[in-house]
Formats: sequence, structure tokens, C-alpha cells
Amino acid sequence: MLSAQEKAVLVKAEAHRLGFLACGIARAGFLEEEAPRLEHWLRQDRHGSMGYMERHFDLRLDPRKLVEGAKSVISLAYNYHTPALQIDPQAPKLSAYAYGRDYHKVLRKRLRPLMIFITERFGAVNMRAFVDSAPVMEKAWAQRAGVGWMGKNTNVIRQGKGSFFFLCEIVLDLDLAPDAPATDHCGTCRRCIDACPTDAITPYAVDGRKCISYVTIELKDAIPQEMSGKMANWAFGCDICQQVCPWNRFSTPHAEPEFRPKPEVMGLSASEWHGMTEVVFDRLFEGSAVKRTKYNGLMRNLQFLQNNDDDQVSASPRGGDQA
Repeated sequence: MLSAQEKAVLVKAEAHRLGFLACGIARAGFLEEEAPRLEHWLRQDRHGSMGYMERHFDLRLDPRKLVEGAKSVISLAYNYHTPALQIDPQAPKLSAYAYGRDYHKVLRKRLRPLMIFITERFGAVNMRAFVDSAPVMEKAWAQRAGVGWMGKNTNVIRQGKGSFFFLCEIVLDLDLAPDAPATDHCGTCRRCIDACPTDAITPYAVDGRKCISYVTIELKDAIPQEMSGKMANWAFGCDICQQVCPWNRFSTPHAEPEFRPKPEVMGLSASEWHGMTEVVFDRLFEGSAVKRTKYNGLMRNLQFLQNNDDDQVSASPRGGDQA
């Protein structure tokens, strides 16, 4: 009979063999510290129009309500960092995580072999995998599982690896030895706070209503005029707070074929972005996270940028300062 520690070692070894950047384990339970923080954030309306953040409050704070009898939460990180840059420095910018195939689809595919391994190695296990697709507080679990700490920009940062990675989880009723929680290594640094062109970041919190990623992806209404001159030419998402983070000097290129940037997308000129037809949009972004905005949403973003000349000047050079 294997101990909980031996089982944890086997799971983490298999996760690394399968290509995950990091794998940590936490004991499933109620997120007591996060509950008042989430409630305060919601009461301040910092979630904007993301109504789903208010729903299933109890499920969001306790994975045992998602998987009956859950004992452990496996938190995994999957690298998406790339040194690739869009060719035209004046082209509207795309967040690096959207250069390749939609991460939801890729990570689900990568999680399946690990779940099969768990079943084959330990017998019948009740478990569910989550890829940013259910009321799971993935950042909190990543911190508890030792994958990384939540930085001042609220991204999870891993010491020696940076923050250019996706998070996903497996909640299961298997008893696995938990890891020590990650400790904070942001120190007195405030580069992400100072670099944000919309002042969306306060230490360890983000006002979603001011966040460029929220405005270009989540917001379905017209972009507020107060964002004029502050969008830094971002058409989908925003990487500024990661680009300036000193820990991302340690980021290394990913090895995921499905995350390889599409040459056609990277080669789009500013005029090609602004003149894009729906047919071209569907072809270029088939299977991409960019499809989340739909054609009309992307055109809304591009039109807003075009109508605000100040936005054509980037807040940081094409790849950003990662030092």
C-alpha cells in the first residue's frame, strides 16, 4: 500500500513527464482566507459585467462541492511563453497567450493522460479536471499547492520561472500529501502597478473595469470613453504587467506545438488588422482564443483604437521590458 507521500511523488513525476511546468498539491477544503476578499471585491463591483463571478459563490470557495468526497487539489502550470513578436510594431497587439490554439482545448487534452495515469495507478478515483472553465479559484489553489504566489498584479508567479503559464486543476477524492504553500517574493517592487496605463492595479488586486484585458475580451458593451488614450494599442488582452515583471526574465520558451504562433497572424500589418473581413477573421483565428470576442467584438476594439490616435503609441516596446 502506497503512502499519500509516495502517491504524490508519482503524480508529480508523471505531470512533469507529460510536459507541465509545475505540479503541486493542496488539501481540498474551504478557502477561508479568500472568502472575505472575494466578497469585498464583488461588493466594490470590480468584476464589472462579469456576472458569472457572483454566481456559485459557495462552489467557488470549496472544491468539495464540485467533487464529492474530494481530498486533494492538484494544481498544474503549463508554459506558454514565447519570444516571438508581431512583425509590424504599429499593428494592434495580441496577448501572447492567444498566438496559438485556444489553451482550453490544449490543456484539456494534456490533462487526460494524467487522469488516466491516476486511474491506472491507484484504481477507481472520483475526479474532475478544470481549465478556467468552472467556479474554481485557480490562483488560490496554485498558491496553496506551492506552484507560485499571487503577485501584486494578481498573476501567479513561480520563482525562477516567471508568470507566462496557464493554470489548471484536478480535484479528486485521492489522499495525496500536500505541498507547502508558496511564499511571496514581490518585495517592494511595484513595476506592474506603475506600468499599467489604466491604473487598474493596486497591490494584490485588479479593478476589472479598468483592465485592458477585461475591456477587450469580457466587456460586451461599448468601450468607455475614459479608456481613450490608455489602451496602448492592445486589441485582444494585455501583457504589460507581465512584460515588466522582473521575474519574467527567467521565462523560457514553451515546447507546445499547438501554441506556436501562426505566421499569418504575426505578419499582419496595421492596415490588415483594421481592414480585416469576417471571412479572414474566421480563417486566421480558427481554434484560437481570439474567437471569444467574435468578429464584431474585435472590430469594436480596433475601431476604438483607430479613433484614439494616442493608443497607437505602445506603453512598452513590442516585446516589453522583462528585465
